[in-house]
Amino acid sequence: MNNKWKQIVAISAIAGISWLLVQNPYTQLYLTQLTDDSVASMKQEDELLLQIKDSTKKYEVAPQDARIDSVWKTVPAYNGLKVNINDSYKAMKKAGEFNEDKLVFEQVPANVHLKDLDPAPIYRAHPEKPVVSFLINVAWGNEYLQDMLAVLKKNNVKATFFLEGNWTKKNPELAKMIKDGGHEIGNHSYSHPNMQNISAQATREELRKTNEVIEAVTGLKMKWFAPPSGSYRDETVQIADSFGMETVMWSVDTIDWQKPSPEVLQQRVLSKIHPGAFILMHPTESTAKSLEALIIEIKKKDLDVVTVSEAVDEKRMTP
Repeated sequence: MNNKWKQIVAISAIAGISWLLVQNPYTQLYLTQLTDDSVASMKQEDELLLQIKDSTKKYEVAPQDARIDSVWKTVPAYNGLKVNINDSYKAMKKAGEFNEDKLVFEQVPANVHLKDLDPAPIYRAHPEKPVVSFLINVAWGNEYLQDMLAVLKKNNVKATFFLEGNWTKKNPELAKMIKDGGHEIGNHSYSHPNMQNISAQATREELRKTNEVIEAVTGLKMKWFAPPSGSYRDETVQIADSFGMETVMWSVDTIDWQKPSPEVLQQRVLSKIHPGAFILMHPTESTAKSLEALIIEIKKKDLDVVTVSEAVDEKRMTP
């Protein structure tokens, strides 16, 4: 009985204390404040989430498929963008307010890619991509090459060098120097013929021999082909494709083989520069003396200088 009475007394005491706590005005005030804070916090979070959701319309960009244009031939695809609502909310939740700089984006892939198109030359990257590429064709000009490589290194720029096979065979150390600088390398034929006039068999030999010698010297497999003097016919492009190479042309020409002054060369290029530009050049005195100025002025236009592979990559550059 004693234990039973003790239990009854304990239960009664707990009930009485609980009643007193509930009736305590300070307890009521605390609970009310706690509820109000929770509601306010939830309301603030809901408003932030709504703001992020509303922003998706402003920042959403549709992807663009790769296509064949009547003028520019192959136009690479370019991804779209959409706001990742959950990740953006997590990034802003602590501050509790909308911040455009903390929006998290994700890429929206295109449906048609370069590999889906019939073979055709590429003259430029996607016209909305804020990049340009230097296409440096090398069959001569050894005396200027090292100076150009030094300028590219100083400015942390990577170019795409198209090497003639015969030149590579005679200058393996220079070819290795280009590769060791982190630059991209492409095929520029073996003996610099007019590709428009030679036979299909001769075209295959030009490409095959060049691929073999460049791979032997640098260990790299070729994925880009630049026809000498830009001369080709449809069959040339198809044969390059059979070797796993896309044919690359240009949209801006330095015409440096005419030995213009550096001022003329720079004006020529900068007056025609555009997003996605492929800029043709060679190892010449004019280009060697103009290269750093071109890089500086191009970057001032909010354009990055990248390799051809990077330029045609479908990934959209985010805001």
